[in-house]
This record gives sequence, C-alpha cells and structure tokens, in this order.
Amino acid sequence: MTITELLPPDVEPVTLAEVKAHLRLETTEEDTLLTALIHTARLHLESQTGLCLISRLLRLYLDDWPEGRVIQIARGPVQTIEIVTVYDSSGAPVELDTAGYVLDGAARPARLVLPERRATERALNGIEIDFTAGFGESGADVPDTLKRALTLHVAAMFELRGVLSLDDQPGAVPQGYERLIAPHCQRRL
Repeated sequence: MTITELLPPDVEPVTLAEVKAHLRLETTEEDTLLTALIHTARLHLESQTGLCLISRLLRLYLDDWPEGRVIQIARGPVQTIEIVTVYDSSGAPVELDTAGYVLDGAARPARLVLPERRATERALNGIEIDFTAGFGESGADVPDTLKRALTLHVAAMFELRGVLSLDDQPGAVPQGYERLIAPHCQRRL
C-alpha cells in the first residue's frame, strides 16, 4: 500500500501572521524563512500522526484487493472517495462504480467497503483509489492542539535558524509537542 499526494493543500494550517504574533515579530525580514518553517512543521506533524491537516487529493495504490471486504486507508480523516480505478489485462484503466460504497472516514485508519471489486491484471499498483482527506479547507478547521503544536515547533526551529540550515530542519521538537499531538497519533502493538 502506497499513498501519494496528487494536489498539495492550498493553505497551511497556521498563518504567517499567527506565527509572527507568537514570536512577537513585527518586521517582514524573516517572512520567507517562517513560511518555509511552517511548511516543514506541517510535514513533520503529518508524518508523525498520519493525518492530513488541510484537505487535499491523495491516491492509494494497492497491488490487489485485501482478503476481507474492508479496505483500510492510513491517511485521514477521509472526507470522500473520488475515483476507484482498476487496470485490466491490456493495461487499460477501468473506473469502478462507487455508488453505494460505505466509508468510515473518521476511523483511524479509515475504512472503505466498495460494492464492486473487479479483479486487476496488473502485478503492482493495479488498483488506485483517489480520495480527499483533511480536516477542512482552512486552518480554522484544524484542531487547536495541533495548531498549537505547529506554532511551538516553528518557534523552536526559528530559534535554531543560525545553527541549522532549512534543509536540516526539523532540528528540534519543543517541550510539550509530543503531549499535544499524542491524542492524534496512531499507536500500534
């Protein structure tokens, strides 16, 4: 199972103005760096939690259908299933009818049951499921604890701006960060 991002989010969960207010910065000299740090902090948080903070289009690749009827989608929260494509013996894509699908998008991982499961002839990545995942279209839809974690993380990275290059970030995770994101992390046994 592989998931790729088809379209990046249009906005970040926290704005430059929110971060600057937290840091008590009034000049624009560091705006480019802060914007990049916000992006880095979001990517780090999303990799830690398995969440998409801002809604975007993703694609799940499967080699074959799972043994049970339930397809698990590791990124969430899943809002909608857009398209399900299966590749036939000639390698041509066939779009499946998704009418009547059942989606539990809030579950972690999200769960999907499709009414039709046509066999794929491709050995690898024969099934593609395009879906939209995220809390919403703007930072206002993102839980406050996650926004707070992002702001603290950006501040910690900003503190290290003279020590670490942007490519070496995130260089530090601030105290309290783990506690803020813990309720949103998936734990495995």
